Amino acid sequence: MIGTIIWLIGVACAIWCVMDIFKKNISTAGKVIAAIVVLLTSWLGLAVYYFYGRNHLEEWFR
Repeated sequence: MIGTIIWLIGVACAIWCVMDIFKKNISTAGKVIAAIVVLLTSWLGLAVYYFYGRNHLEEWFR
């Protein structure tokens, strides 16, 4: 039960991150790469994106 709740929270956060990535002013390839990396790295990818990556994503994928 608790594992399902944690998994659902992770899915919701991943969807939020991917939506946020696709709002950025970067190339389509950069958006796809960033979204795949966040989705494949699960909670670690979400944390890195939220605390560091979202402010630097446009620098990385000009």
